[in-house]
Amino acid sequence: MTEATAPITQDVLTLPRKPPEGGRTNLVGLTRDQLRDALVAAGTPERQAKMRVGQIWQWIYHWGVRDFAQMTNLAKDYRAFLAERFEIAVPEVVTRQVSDDGTRKYLLRIAGGHEVETVYIPEETRGTLCISSQVGCTLTCSFCHTGTQKLVRNLTAAEIVGQVMVARDDLGEWPVQGAPKDETRLVSNVVLMGMGEPLYNFENVRDAMKVVMDGEGISLSRRRITLSTSGVVPEIARAAEEIGCLLAVSFHATTDEVRDRLVPINKRWNIAALLAALRDYPRLSNSERITFEYVMLKGVNDSDADARRLVRLIQGIPAKINLIPFNEWPGSPYERSDWERIEAFADIIYKAGYASPIRTPRGEDIMAACGQLKSATERERKSRAQIEAEARGS
Repeated sequence: MTEATAPITQDVLTLPRKPPEGGRTNLVGLTRDQLRDALVAAGTPERQAKMRVGQIWQWIYHWGVRDFAQMTNLAKDYRAFLAERFEIAVPEVVTRQVSDDGTRKYLLRIAGGHEVETVYIPEETRGTLCISSQVGCTLTCSFCHTGTQKLVRNLTAAEIVGQVMVARDDLGEWPVQGAPKDETRLVSNVVLMGMGEPLYNFENVRDAMKVVMDGEGISLSRRRITLSTSGVVPEIARAAEEIGCLLAVSFHATTDEVRDRLVPINKRWNIAALLAALRDYPRLSNSERITFEYVMLKGVNDSDADARRLVRLIQGIPAKINLIPFNEWPGSPYERSDWERIEAFADIIYKAGYASPIRTPRGEDIMAACGQLKSATERERKSRAQIEAEARGS
């Protein structure tokens, strides 16, 4: 089922963090220190800046306010001062699709007319928001539809945080002033598993997650945030120290020969180098365990031998293995493993002492499942033949 896009609370535009000369600075995505510096540079007295940061922060990230005029604990003239110099801008919703299973996919327009996709997945005990970190992707993983879209640019911290804010708008999750406190969280978890490789946009992802994790705003615990990487080895320890969220690794193969083909970054940092970096992550980030993402591809990586080899490779790493039935897309060169094969693979891992949940595909009817994200305009520009040619690497 597809629903027409409805306006989401405010009519807003997205501008880069550094606006053109004479333009207004977007406050979304600024860390507390950056927000303080911006206020002081604009003329806020330094002795007031810390208090003003706290007030503005709560209005933007706790109450979801986009209009300075509504910030009623600030003096009227100061609100006018802010409105002249700053804005509170999030990405524009181009389309909003709702799957038969309740999954929501948003196509969002950002600065420069570019588009990214964000997916909300409701479950019984939680709601997970899958957000993007780049327009397109540089990794060209051969099983991933997003990887067939060339990298255009990194998202700003504002555009990353803005995806969370747009979803909360659509879900009506901002608290209502004067209403009884409601602890229900519709967006209870965030996963950086959308378009792009988060560790190739490290600073913006780090700053955005600082905003999302701040206890006086959106207030998601670092244990509710999972960053997924394909294996940018030099940034893994840095992510542990500067972000500290949970880590997922797009592993997908148990030999360098197969992983080179599925996840080309493996040619730069092979399985041995990746595992060496992962062994320290739980200690450095105080995380309980690493999640290994493993897409199940028929006849490629789904044998009993692969399962046993996987167990041997990750020995000594606190881990869980997420088995992902392959989500097909137009022109894909792979097929999903048979269900019996996936269950047999999971059983070998489980008997070795590792959790091995099989992920239920969600949102396939709206191309919102894992590995299917790709901006609609990019899809429309290409014929099926072009998509198939890119998938073959020709």
